[in-house]
Amino acid sequence: MGRPAKSGGGKRAGNSRRPDRYTARMKDLTPREIVNELNRHIIGQENAKRAVAVAVRNRWRRQQLDPDLAREVMPKNIIMLGPTGVGKTEIARRLARLVRAPFLKVEASKFTEVGYHGRDVESMIRDLLELAMNMVRDEQAVNVREQAEARVEERLVSMLLGEMTAETTRDSPPHTPAHAPGAPGVPGTPGDPGEVDEHERASESSGPVVGPGTGAASGSGDADERDAEAERARRVRERMKQKLREGFFDDREIEISVREKQSAPILGMMGQDQLDPAMSSMLEKIMPDQTKRRRVTVSRARAILLEEETDKLIDNEKLVEHAIERTQQSGIIFLDEIDKVAAPSSGKSGSADVSREGVQRDLLPIVEGSSVNTRHGVVQTDQILFIAAGAFHTASVSDLMPELQGRFPIRVELDALTREDFKRILTEPDAALTDQQKAMLGAEGMTIEFAPDAIDAMAELAAEANASMENIGARRLMTVIECVFEEISFDAPDMVGRGEKTLTVTAEFVRQRLATIMKDEDLSRFVL
Repeated sequence: MGRPAKSGGGKRAGNSRRPDRYTARMKDLTPREIVNELNRHIIGQENAKRAVAVAVRNRWRRQQLDPDLAREVMPKNIIMLGPTGVGKTEIARRLARLVRAPFLKVEASKFTEVGYHGRDVESMIRDLLELAMNMVRDEQAVNVREQAEARVEERLVSMLLGEMTAETTRDSPPHTPAHAPGAPGVPGTPGDPGEVDEHERASESSGPVVGPGTGAASGSGDADERDAEAERARRVRERMKQKLREGFFDDREIEISVREKQSAPILGMMGQDQLDPAMSSMLEKIMPDQTKRRRVTVSRARAILLEEETDKLIDNEKLVEHAIERTQQSGIIFLDEIDKVAAPSSGKSGSADVSREGVQRDLLPIVEGSSVNTRHGVVQTDQILFIAAGAFHTASVSDLMPELQGRFPIRVELDALTREDFKRILTEPDAALTDQQKAMLGAEGMTIEFAPDAIDAMAELAAEANASMENIGARRLMTVIECVFEEISFDAPDMVGRGEKTLTVTAEFVRQRLATIMKDEDLSRFVL
């Protein structure tokens, strides 16, 4: 049975909402294409990939519905079960990057029940909105970049020419203008690239001499002289702009004013993220921006001023509106370690942990759909996709509150990784571990080759270590590779200096590096 529609919900759903980049992107991504993209980075776990692909595609389908029907279609939240290191987090992270959606990974165990010291669950919605704000800001910055760069160029030229702009004179002591005669790099100084040519200087010095009684000729001469002076100034600025674009002044230092936003003070033991949104917003408004004068190179000043001019050109109201819309319609929250807030079925109480059921009760309205106040406005959580994950070693999904279980209708169990999976992980994904190692040592000028039996040996040793010790999944491979290359990584510069620029890694090489560790069980538990 659908929930009653919230006020204002009609304008957020269905065909009435304005299409954005997320919607345009999802239109071209079918579930099969999403799975294929995930296969480039993640080995195995086909069921989990299909589940998240369908869940994300359903969000686009919902946006094509009539608004009245779309309000009744809730996102199909997912809960993943599986040991650590099998790809739960990586699937969600790659999915968010693929669809360009705001994505936040949080650990459920970091939250505490309302009334206790610590972060409340609503903070993850505020964090998600901040991520969406950054995404939208970056997109809008691209749209105004050309205009911002033109403004920055004008400001830099003015600074280099020493014009008395408000920025360079406000609260600063009197100083010799940067364009004083003889100043290095200033137009008019002999030998300088921005020097005004001889013809211009001659015309400036041989202007008409106007004496008393010339009448109208005097006014006409003044106007002509002003026009000539303006034209000379324009030519000088154009010449300076050209040199600026060529990077001639990049290493020269200039003085600029930098506006720094003051952070809100910490009240008692509470940080800004724990304050009421209205209080946090009020503190930000009453804290004035600080202006500091800094002496930086022109290249650094260009970056600082570009950010400042970009902020001036971006419409903050539209920025907030688009960010809230994207958070509500395409936000993804990955709740890791959800099993840590599940009460074990043994029913023992008196744990030192802050009420686990209290955290679950606080999570329930957020996952179900509620209004969260932020300093930018109210965010509705109805259509945010939640993906929960946990190993569930000491607890099971049934140990969660029944109401919370019902908000995660899709359950996917991920398989433990096998020796064959490890072999594929070492070679198949984009930027595989072996490719990373080749590139890292390639920076030293060394060429690394992996024999097929070396891949088999590393996969076998990783599988054995997971079987005899704690199963940490694919993370074991990272430990194995680091142990294999520990000495090589240290000696690589010296080896290249001796002319040893090629190394072929074989199974014997791998086993020699790990023989001592694998024999000593205590040492292997510590190192691997």
